[in-house]
Amino acid sequence: MAILKLSTCKSIPLEDKLLIVVFPSVFSQNKIKSLITNIRKILKIQNQKFSKIRKEGGVVIVDADDPVFASTAINTLFGIKGVAIAKQVDNNFETIVKEISNVGVDLFLDGERFLIQVEGYAKGFIPKDVEIAATSSLIEKATKKEIKPGTNEKFDRHLYVYLTKSHAYICIYYDNGLGGIPNHSQNKEIICCIFDELSAVSCLETIKQGFDVKIIICYIKDSELLHLVKIVNQIIRRTVEPKIRLEFYRITIPYISGVRDNAKKLQPLMMTSLTAKILVRIATKNNTKRISLALSPLIHPVDFTESLTKQVYSENLIPYSPLSGLDDNVFETAKEIGLEKYLSSIEKLGGIRIDRNRYVWYEGSVNNQKMLDVAAAKTIKSKKTVSVNVGPNNVHEILDEVRSNN
Repeated sequence: MAILKLSTCKSIPLEDKLLIVVFPSVFSQNKIKSLITNIRKILKIQNQKFSKIRKEGGVVIVDADDPVFASTAINTLFGIKGVAIAKQVDNNFETIVKEISNVGVDLFLDGERFLIQVEGYAKGFIPKDVEIAATSSLIEKATKKEIKPGTNEKFDRHLYVYLTKSHAYICIYYDNGLGGIPNHSQNKEIICCIFDELSAVSCLETIKQGFDVKIIICYIKDSELLHLVKIVNQIIRRTVEPKIRLEFYRITIPYISGVRDNAKKLQPLMMTSLTAKILVRIATKNNTKRISLALSPLIHPVDFTESLTKQVYSENLIPYSPLSGLDDNVFETAKEIGLEKYLSSIEKLGGIRIDRNRYVWYEGSVNNQKMLDVAAAKTIKSKKTVSVNVGPNNVHEILDEVRSNN
């Protein structure tokens, strides 16, 4: 939730220097160096000029030429609780109160209810003292506007102030971040496969957990490509890489004994099991030790998830299930990066009733596992590699590359 609109930044006098304040997520507090590295990287990728990035107390301060566009770029990163555009003043009681009231007069509209919130390091006073004094000063300065103090439950505008030992940052604009930990902060490589909406969110969560992700895309028919590439286009923008290499594999549908219309009726479980075998082969060939499985105990049968996990371990690989704690927060993350249109498909998966007697093959039938192994071996041979410079829209570029290779 934004505290104030970006357009309100234009209301601040030009002589007031505005800085970007980055608030690390809870689990990024011990990974600030990685976060700063990613901030530098994303600003360079998006051609946003900056003069300085520094850690101050528990936050990261960025001095950028264009705070509005730079803050937007920074807030595409994981490991961030929130990003603010703020006015910096000395951490002095009188100065803070005066500047809060000055900013409030410029920003608040006639008749609005406002809330001032002050947090952080305070020496010789407590943050609540600043809130009370600034509220009183602002009402006195803006009598013609007839603005009124609100409550935590009811207000029109929220002015947030964060205190460090040296400075106070009066946030003209604040927006929530994506959470998680900084990209690449684990310093571990992992392979994930995108073949439907749930696997896309699983890949996103893998990135959010700080892994260096290698993305492969598996599809059955050419008609699925556009849909999957649109999803992939949203995810690659979160990798903090100027150029990315994608691998596409066209799946050979195996015959599963005793089941009619395999491709349609068994697709959710069969695709999950088959892509896991494909991931194992790719990881073994590339000498990668970790693979990400699009499994959730809230969606998939426990026997199925346990069986698949054991199969991966038996190949001396380490399986990760980033969706093991799947809940509504995953959907919020997906919405924030533009995957909201695909959420209904994920919700439908949660409503599928899986009959154990009908789907006995997934528990490890020797013949059916052999069929999946054969299908995985054939699928590997269909590999198409695409390299793209990551931009706002790579959909057509990726499609052209894949189709030109076919």
